[in-house]
Amino acid sequence: MDWGMKNRMSRLIKPKDNRAVWLAIDHGYFLGPISKLEDPARTIKPLIPYTDALMLTRGVLRNCIDTGLDMPFLLRVSGGNSIAGPALSNEGVHTSMEEALRLNASAVAFSIYVGTEHEHQTLMCLGSLVNEGQRYGMPVLAVTAVGKELEKRDARYLGLCCRIAAELGAQAVKTYYCDDFEKVVKSCPVPVVIAGGPKLNTAMDALELAHSAIQQGACGVDMGRNIWQSPNAVGMIKAIRAIVHGNASVKEAAKLLKAR
Repeated sequence: MDWGMKNRMSRLIKPKDNRAVWLAIDHGYFLGPISKLEDPARTIKPLIPYTDALMLTRGVLRNCIDTGLDMPFLLRVSGGNSIAGPALSNEGVHTSMEEALRLNASAVAFSIYVGTEHEHQTLMCLGSLVNEGQRYGMPVLAVTAVGKELEKRDARYLGLCCRIAAELGAQAVKTYYCDDFEKVVKSCPVPVVIAGGPKLNTAMDALELAHSAIQQGACGVDMGRNIWQSPNAVGMIKAIRAIVHGNASVKEAAKLLKAR
């Protein structure tokens, strides 16, 4: 890994503890203006001090993020699908590597859909993106998407997805937590961060998910709805941060939810 790519990765995964708390706000690229993300700038403003990096699209970056913000970001470069369309898996690259460099991204993010009709399409796109990333020193985050088929989230399937992503050259992988998650991590030779997924029933569920994932080898989280759709979003991200960077227990982290 060249110096430039190592430097970008060190902005995203903190070298001090090799952990990361990312805030995902890229949902609008296929879900539109979902609850609490109608005004991204307003939603994330109080969360910024507790975030290591943002994951977002170029449209939100240019229109909603202050250019003076000293924070790295992962640029979502895949899309072309929507929740209203026939197949969420029908994604391609819509943002160029040149654009990512122009915007000063620390990494680009692309979703792969293993086991779907668009498996080949998305995996080939990932491979091409990795080639460009190697040329320019830009890390690639592969996101193991499952579309509407959430029941696919088991260790065998996610282990397959993560390993394929790593084999194709992704520098990191974002995936879902599952039973036997440690098997997924152990079989993936690059850092694994977990997605929060759809909003969970309770805040404690989200804290349990984050804690279990970290304990089983994840290097961090890339959460969105379970943080900024929380009635106490600041308390939630503080609690998640305590788990990831402070090795706090769920009980210890939960105390931060009560503080205002």
